Amino acid sequence: MPARRIDLAANLAALAAGALLSLMVHLNGELARQGGALFSSWMAHGTGTVAALLVIPLWWKAIQRSGAPRAAIPLWAYLGGFAGAVTVIMTSTAVNSSLALSGTLALGLAGQIVFSLAADRWGLFGIARRRLRLGDAVALALIVAGSALVIWGSL
Repeated sequence: MPARRIDLAANLAALAAGALLSLMVHLNGELARQGGALFSSWMAHGTGTVAALLVIPLWWKAIQRSGAPRAAIPLWAYLGGFAGAVTVIMTSTAVNSSLALSGTLALGLAGQIVFSLAADRWGLFGIARRRLRLGDAVALALIVAGSALVIWGSL
């Protein structure tokens, strides 16, 4: 198996996205504390819709100018919005529990890793299949152990 190259820009983007995710969960949790988890989800996605409406014209012009061929979008790809709405509801509920922000994100990370390993293994949603390695299992075990420490542990 070839060694993975480190793409610094992609790694920094993923790190920044993780930080923004933490901020988003906190802000959505505040909305949920005041108005409920469903209200939080509606507000988050309403704000996202307004932002998208502002950005789409610019993005569309860039796509038109690039002349790059476009493939048809599979119908299942549009389910991301549904998953996002449910995610906001669940995290907005969890962040206002005894898990708090750090526990919610720790368990969320564990859930993301479990799903992404399954997606890699079976090639879900068009992802290239990847054989799982021992290192993947070790990383998952460490993340679960780290999550347990964040939630229940004190050193």
